[in-house]
Amino acid sequence: MTGKPVFLFPQAELDIREAIRHYQQEGGVNLAGKWVEAVESGLRHIGTHPGTGSSRYAMVLKLVGLRFWPVKRFPQLIFYVEREGQVDVWRVLHGQQDLPEWIREPLP
Repeated sequence: MTGKPVFLFPQAELDIREAIRHYQQEGGVNLAGKWVEAVESGLRHIGTHPGTGSSRYAMVLKLVGLRFWPVKRFPQLIFYVEREGQVDVWRVLHGQQDLPEWIREPLP
């Protein structure tokens, strides 16, 4: 099954790098590698099935089209918006953060 290309915004790339660094420090290279595999799996999923993510925060934040998909076996959420020709990943955030707060930052 084919899907849409997934484009990571710079902040999402930074979020991913910071999480890799965190997991390397907390559990070593093996844990960081498992996290990378889980994120890559999540990104493939949203590229193939972008409509399956939860729109719960779209309602709370009043952002039409915002969805999230959980990173399997980890506490992060992938926040994205489906566009006509691609999926834009805005952030990859820990689910325990003040999620509405991050949206106050200017978005691309």
